[in-house]
Amino acid sequence: MSTDGALRDRVVLIAGAAGGLGAAAAAACARAGATIVLLGRKVAPLNRVYDAVKAVGPEPILYPLDLEGASPDDFDQLAQALEGEFGRLDGLLHCAVEFRGLTPLQHTDPADFARAIHVDLTARWWLTQACLPLLAKADAGAAVFVLDDPARTGSAFWGGYGIAQAGQAALVGMLQAEIGAQGPRISGLQPGPMRTGLRAKAYQANADLVARPPTDYAEACVTLLSPAGAPWRGRVFEASPAA
Repeated sequence: MSTDGALRDRVVLIAGAAGGLGAAAAAACARAGATIVLLGRKVAPLNRVYDAVKAVGPEPILYPLDLEGASPDDFDQLAQALEGEFGRLDGLLHCAVEFRGLTPLQHTDPADFARAIHVDLTARWWLTQACLPLLAKADAGAAVFVLDDPARTGSAFWGGYGIAQAGQAALVGMLQAEIGAQGPRISGLQPGPMRTGLRAKAYQANADLVARPPTDYAEACVTLLSPAGAPWRGRVFEASPAA
């Protein structure tokens, strides 16, 4: 399905915009007409995404923020800045992740465990909570959580990252049930295996024959952020790679 113009005149915030899927989704959303707010930890990688996005769509906005150290007040300040600039937020896409590699739980460094739970679950929720009032001001506001395959990350050695994935899957349905059918749309996106830095920490690249480029799943992000994603309200969409 073509997504040309699907996000025209919409404002989309992408957390983890400098990562594999985040960068690909930012470009796809810009091509679909959206103004993208690029949120990430490091300015230099964000600048590279900025240039790529500006070349294919409306000029994006940079918002450097380290999710690990950010407080709820920091997310509230971000929401206030977006309200002052745009008056609303049409879409929020969660791509930021923290994963240090496969490790038995009993040997996991406590700080690494806490960091994964925080970045992959708590910070995602804090950001969503701060943005919900802005999403409610849009005519079809949507928050999309990119999730990993629970059959894989719920098995041995995935640690805090895997536990956070299960928590997010529960959050999607729980939050939508509380908001109701008239509020912002809450969805999950479960792409297939992707060639990203995260996956390279768990699989050897030369033996990982099933992984696809993140660009193969970028259009699925556009769909879920657009009104066409309505059937996935409160649900997780298992995406197939683009043809």
